Amino acid sequence: MLHYKKIAVVVGIFALTFVGMAATRPPEEGPKNLKVLPKDISHEELGKIMDSWKTALGVKCSFCHAPSADSSSHHLDFASDAKPEKNMARYMYKMTGKINKKFFKMNKDDNGKIASTITCVTCHRGNPHPDEVK
Repeated sequence: MLHYKKIAVVVGIFALTFVGMAATRPPEEGPKNLKVLPKDISHEELGKIMDSWKTALGVKCSFCHAPSADSSSHHLDFASDAKPEKNMARYMYKMTGKINKKFFKMNKDDNGKIASTITCVTCHRGNPHPDEVK
């Protein structure tokens, strides 16, 4: 009788282990190749930022992001730096941050962070290439 109890306990442990492993999902991979945005940015916050940039420039994701190297896939390679527009976006992001820090440091949000006064839309106004100043 004791032998059957031991077998039942071992089988039960294996079953619980198997169910536990099946129920857990692998951790989501975070964004790759972030150079100006925080490395620990959430997927939702990154989406909001990208959406605001798309709106400010009146473009789609493919304006800055290169297509996947896999020709059978119709997805974008968000980590790729193949398109120069992506590096220009990084440059412009840093530039607006410097302008806000230097000239608008008195504008702070509830957390004490400098509130952006100059953003992409300030100059772009829905156009990928803002008008040149004459």
